[in-house]
Amino acid sequence: MKDKVAIVTGGAQGIGRAITERFLREGMAVVIADTDDEAGRETQAELSASGRILFAPTDVSDEEQVVAMVAETVKAFGRIDVLVNNAATSRGKPLTDLTREEWDRVIAVNLTGPFLCAKHAAPHLRKHGGAIVNIASTRALMSEANTEAYSASKGGLVALTHALAVSLGPEVRVNCISPGWIETGDWKKRSKRREPEHSDADRLQHPAGRVGKPEDIAEMVFHLASDKGGFITGANFVIDGGMTRKMIYVE
Repeated sequence: MKDKVAIVTGGAQGIGRAITERFLREGMAVVIADTDDEAGRETQAELSASGRILFAPTDVSDEEQVVAMVAETVKAFGRIDVLVNNAATSRGKPLTDLTREEWDRVIAVNLTGPFLCAKHAAPHLRKHGGAIVNIASTRALMSEANTEAYSASKGGLVALTHALAVSLGPEVRVNCISPGWIETGDWKKRSKRREPEHSDADRLQHPAGRVGKPEDIAEMVFHLASDKGGFITGANFVIDGGMTRKMIYVE
């Protein structure tokens, strides 16, 4: 993967930053497309010694901004080999309180954004036998109350994944990861960073015995983006420490 080029949306914090760091360690160039200017500039500064990294302020729901970001990536690094659609937002509100505008914003960022990024990156990915990895959620498969917009967007992203895999194959492979509980408190920008605290009950919800870390997702992203994942496309990988497999009865 050395010298290949990746775009990571939402790449300045949390899971996105872990993915960015993983790619940089392999000698890849990374463009972090993010709406948080503070986080983006901070991450670029902190990781610039680790390799080639560029922060491109981007709202993925805005097609003009996506077009500009893709063009900036090609201008800076000459190619695109990997697209990671990680940027996301949510609105946890009761159904009767959720506004149409809030619903539309979640769908725009979490589902339309990956569509737009794939659309405009695809011609470049096709040139180099590239890969797309979408970051969905276990909320595509199960729900808490008051998560209608987020759950719908992530369910749509899982379906978009297999549609893109069929449309863009064989030149481009497209896969999806559905993380469960991933602790990102210590992966945020400095002004929001905090040390994680988990109880025994938190850990025991997971058959794996712990809460997930961004690095857990980053490792699978790298595998799916690399040649080692060359026979994998159209798939959704649930990475949740077994949480969604554990039956829970209220006594």
